[in-house]
Amino acid sequence: STESDIRKMCDEAIKYDFFSVCCNPCWVSLCKQLLKGTNVKICCVVGFPLGSNTTNIKVLEAAQAVKDGADEIDMVMNIGQAKSRNWNYVRDDIELVVNIVPEDVAIKVILETCLLSDDEIIEACKCATQAGAKFVKTSTGFGGGGATVEAVTLMRKTVDEESVKIGNEIGTVMVKASGGIRDSQKAKDMLRAGADRIGASSGIKIIGAGVQDTSTAKKKQEQY
Repeated sequence: STESDIRKMCDEAIKYDFFSVCCNPCWVSLCKQLLKGTNVKICCVVGFPLGSNTTNIKVLEAAQAVKDGADEIDMVMNIGQAKSRNWNYVRDDIELVVNIVPEDVAIKVILETCLLSDDEIIEACKCATQAGAKFVKTSTGFGGGGATVEAVTLMRKTVDEESVKIGNEIGTVMVKASGGIRDSQKAKDMLRAGADRIGASSGIKIIGAGVQDTSTAKKKQEQY
């Protein structure tokens, strides 16, 4: 993204009252300036888009992003470790990022579901839930596939079951659907499947066509 892209994204988020904007770490400070005095939150990606950074780098990225003004962090799970079934590594990687940020900063864990089997999605959701993440998220948009109803449904079921298992309430961990959501019908499908939040670069088109009522759609929308 260029500076003009970031300025346009923030202008649109203010105009259409989207929940947040999502940006790379180098643009957090600018977004903070542009969104000052508004209700639009800033989400910053960490370990993006491959998730293969060392945990220490992800921790430093997250801490710096919060210092620069990020309200939420979208971190990419270590996909290679997940595919290797090194689940302790995956969980610890997430937990250390969760622990470095203030409690009111939501950590969303991007799973890149298009690269995972159903069993791997289940285990990844369990790791994120156990580590204290606030969300699990489907996709980076760079993995070759985006959100599907099947993946969102499985993620919703797994995080709810795991939350109860470890003594938390259903809904403690939320689900964000992102990647390939370009029209209102697909957004509706994701919400019905259990998504709490939609991430899209087509937010204006989606709310223009109507998703539930407009106010609800805006509250669930992150603009890229």
